[in-house]
Amino acid sequence: MAHTESALPLKNLQGKVAIVTGGAGGIGEATARLFADHGVRAVVIADVQDKNGQIVAKSIGTERCSYVHCDVSDEKQVMAMVEFTVEKYGQLDIMFSNAGIPSKSDQTILDFNFSQFDTLFGINVRGTAACVKHAARAMVDKGVKGTIVCTASVVATNCKGGTNLTDYVMSKHAILGLVRTASQQLGVHGIRVNCVSPSAIATGMAARTGLTSEGVQMVFGPFTPLKGIALTVNHIADAVLFLASNNSAFVTGHDLVVDGGLISLPHLMITEN
Repeated sequence: MAHTESALPLKNLQGKVAIVTGGAGGIGEATARLFADHGVRAVVIADVQDKNGQIVAKSIGTERCSYVHCDVSDEKQVMAMVEFTVEKYGQLDIMFSNAGIPSKSDQTILDFNFSQFDTLFGINVRGTAACVKHAARAMVDKGVKGTIVCTASVVATNCKGGTNLTDYVMSKHAILGLVRTASQQLGVHGIRVNCVSPSAIATGMAARTGLTSEGVQMVFGPFTPLKGIALTVNHIADAVLFLASNNSAFVTGHDLVVDGGLISLPHLMITEN
């Protein structure tokens, strides 16, 4: 189904090849569909949710959408995902590194669980770094002036209200650092690196942790100046499309915050995917 809310002209990704990690649902699925609507020659959906990923790929169309199983915490799987894309479609123009997980539980630094930390950082930080690394290598090898977009979070720039989800907040700060350094290093190759930072949004993953759209509105609504609209995965997909397309041709190292002007975080309930 076409994404009718997009304000950008259709087909502005004509002929491009993209990878979307965490593409089996939520923000990743919405972005993969929007990329298809905007003319990509091919989009590769990568995830560990095989059934959902295959369903999404089939619904987009197997002639221009493939699904690959990829646990981004394993660099070899990330490398294989990129190699598959380049071998099948000839090049890689866009990497949307979106795969991520939320904290399992509240924890302060006084009761910090390093096992939980290692698991979360393995996906959110190590996984994102692996995607940026191997996407950039493929682009440089093929002489492609590509774009890389990562999913960060508003908690990396607006954490005034305090939170006990220490590991999650740390991971999103790390993604900002990665984007800023990688953009400086890859600019010489004409490769742009940016990130998108959503505020709270109820996705499929969020629903499994008990977070609903009504719950998001109840907690965050009073602190969001922009009224009469609730954040959806389509709004995030639109932001990613902007960063992935030539409409942002001179934008790199940028964190595009999509939060409705959120002024504080009374309690962290933010997830992605």
